[in-house]
Amino acid sequence: MGSKRNAQVRRMDSSGGGSRRAYIIIGLIAAAFIAGFVALVFLDARQKQGSAPPGEVQTYDVGPANQHTQANVDYEQNPPVGGEHNPVWQNCGYYAQPVHDENAVHSLEHGAVWITYSPDLPQDEVEHLRDLAENESYLLVSPRENLPSPVVASAWGKQLTLESADDPELERFIEAYVQGPQTPEKGATCSGGIGQPA
Repeated sequence: MGSKRNAQVRRMDSSGGGSRRAYIIIGLIAAAFIAGFVALVFLDARQKQGSAPPGEVQTYDVGPANQHTQANVDYEQNPPVGGEHNPVWQNCGYYAQPVHDENAVHSLEHGAVWITYSPDLPQDEVEHLRDLAENESYLLVSPRENLPSPVVASAWGKQLTLESADDPELERFIEAYVQGPQTPEKGATCSGGIGQPA
């Protein structure tokens, strides 16, 4: 009789130990999940901080979007950052020749960043800009005469002048403004318009 009772006690002890192990495993899984969630929140906050726009960005009031015209427009900024524009947008990508302002401004309305560079920019910097355009579907790159600086990055109502294509502020501008909060027609395409990127 005593041996039966001892066997029952051992069984209860072993089942209780199994329950404790299960609780410990569940606790460890929950702790790992919480730690992972906290890490993701931290990384997301750091990424958002990293995509903050550069401090030297100029902001312009360019009026309402969606104003189409077939005429040439006399823009106040060089290059333009918004305003009236052609009904057809410029396809995003790299161009070895200048593009029409009115088409490029329509691309800005769709959330593109337009990088213009001086025709005498060193070739390695031009290649860097070309690589950027090939890796970002809302980036328009083209040469332009008479720029205020060797490289100018423009988004709808935003502009940054740079002395070099290698300036890290350029990529910060791209991260902040490609399909950024300034975009009048967020999500609209930057292909199927006019132009054939090189």
